[in-house]
Amino acid sequence: MEQENAKVEATGGSEKEVMPPPPRKRGRQQKILLIGLAGLVVLATVIFYYCRFVAPYESTDDAFIDGYVTLVSSRVPGQVEKLQVVDNQEVKAGDVLVEIDPRDYAASLAQARADLAVAHSQSDQSRAQVKVGEAGVARAQAAVTAAEAEAQRANDDLKRYQSVESRAVSQSAFDSARAQARSANAEVEAARSQAQAAQAEVALSEVAVETAAAAVQQAEARLQQAELNFSYTKIIAPMDARVTARSVQPGNYVLPGQALLALVPKDVWVTANFKETQLTYMRAGQPVELRMDAYPNRKFKGRVDSLQAGTGARFSLLPPENAVGNYVKVVQRVPVKIVFDESLPTNLDLAPGMSVVPEVKVR
Repeated sequence: MEQENAKVEATGGSEKEVMPPPPRKRGRQQKILLIGLAGLVVLATVIFYYCRFVAPYESTDDAFIDGYVTLVSSRVPGQVEKLQVVDNQEVKAGDVLVEIDPRDYAASLAQARADLAVAHSQSDQSRAQVKVGEAGVARAQAAVTAAEAEAQRANDDLKRYQSVESRAVSQSAFDSARAQARSANAEVEAARSQAQAAQAEVALSEVAVETAAAAVQQAEARLQQAELNFSYTKIIAPMDARVTARSVQPGNYVLPGQALLALVPKDVWVTANFKETQLTYMRAGQPVELRMDAYPNRKFKGRVDSLQAGTGARFSLLPPENAVGNYVKVVQRVPVKIVFDESLPTNLDLAPGMSVVPEVKVR
């Protein structure tokens, strides 16, 4: 009994007091608690990172540098005499790229100038003929006036002979007066006919003047076309750009519309093909961060310019026909135009077709 009392006193005077857990079990609980806290911290960090750096952005690797490519071709047929550019050369607007043998077109130009001179000469001749005809009309009208006066005199003499007694005038004199009156009246009609003929000749000359004027216009048009054809023998760069895809060589015979080379200007942008599920919050004007495979250590700033009104498949060479029984839904992609917000460095070569990874901040 004394030993049991001593044990009770050693334990604080109560047999029901709970004994403390072993040190090993307490350490396991603390470790689990720390792991749980660390997991919560990691989860919170992941959620924060997602909400801050992932959810507000939409990205795609189906994006490329894009730009206008101008195919340069000849407007007249001929043999290439000189080639003034080489591959990948930078040219300015107005620079001569290719020269075609101009001799045939120079001859056509000289012929057109001669034809125009002949047309002007014929036009001057027609106008002079009109003046000659007008002078003839004046003479014919004067002749009509003189014939009418002579006819009036002869008719008056005949009337006087008719008014006197037949015994006072011989029959021969009366017949002569009557004949003169008839002749004078006939001469009046002839003069009037000549005047009408002269007026008709003037009208015909005026028509000839109009025809000659039209011939002058035709000759001027041919001359203008000949001058244009002669100028087309020198193919000029329409813009500041870089020469690419050159396929022409000196001595080649080229035809109108045949592509000789391509010009690529420095005005480029990005065409990014986003999935349609990524366009929910995408709007024009949203900022974009651009990374390029060619320059992985640089970032470029841009903005969404516009979204194409249709998917890429809809504007392909063979658009899909979905009204069939074996239709399978496929997530479509929509081209989005992204423009640069900053001036691109001149020492960087950004060419159409280069890969880009854009990140659009949509929220």
